[in-house]
Amino acid sequence: MTKLIAVDMDGTFLRDDKSYDEEKFAKIYQELEKRNIIFTVASGNQYYQITTFFKKFPAAVYVAENGALVRTKEKILALHAFSEENVKKIEDFLLKQAELQFLVSGVECAYFPVQFTDAYYEISTKYYYRLKKIRDFSEIDDKVLKFSISCPDEKTDYYIRFLKKNLGNYCNVTSSGHGDIDLILPGIHKAHGLAELGKVLGISLTEMTAFGDGGNDLEMVKEVGDGVAMSNAAPILLKVANHTTTSNNEQGVLTYTFSNTYRQILQLYILNILS
Repeated sequence: MTKLIAVDMDGTFLRDDKSYDEEKFAKIYQELEKRNIIFTVASGNQYYQITTFFKKFPAAVYVAENGALVRTKEKILALHAFSEENVKKIEDFLLKQAELQFLVSGVECAYFPVQFTDAYYEISTKYYYRLKKIRDFSEIDDKVLKFSISCPDEKTDYYIRFLKKNLGNYCNVTSSGHGDIDLILPGIHKAHGLAELGKVLGISLTEMTAFGDGGNDLEMVKEVGDGVAMSNAAPILLKVANHTTTSNNEQGVLTYTFSNTYRQILQLYILNILS
């Protein structure tokens, strides 16, 4: 039986226009609460951004920054930050790469170096609701969770390999595709965040269902009991998933969750009759 449902956001839970069927979700969420099934958002995005989609659902739990931060509305449950030494090494290396722009994501805020373009800043504000412009990295007084990198879309795979080769000793390189690459601590990913959350809640990965579409969802979809890939997912995710559902624009997460929840209700009903 599923005890926790984890959803990626972009390309999974959200339609392409960043909306979702709030009325249908509210009904499903109510059923999940009745059955003590935990709803969790597992995203590469900033905690302060993803919470804005669930203001009406305060009990939701968040695995943010690709697993580097696990928290509820009230408190932080797990946090994985880079050492100051490795932050400096990564910053120095990235600044030498002419095609790359990047920002630094901390616990309290994300930090945008002013030497990068205004267009990149405008795009970043859509994903980082707490975003501060900085002239020098010494201005950052925060724990660094992640480096978020922007590269030419068509060179995403090249830069993933390039960064793994040059920075692999200091970080884990992950990507949802489309020119977006994240650097987080080695061994940290969404599945790791869910495992940490599970320890707090007394729920194993095998008792979880997870939905995803991109490369940064791979570990999560692979390691949970029921890994579900969207029909629009990357081929590698479709290969490892236990099940598939319809696309994000067709609200496949809600369709699958609705069907699965009522399947569990029926199973429990039958078990009660037999006992």
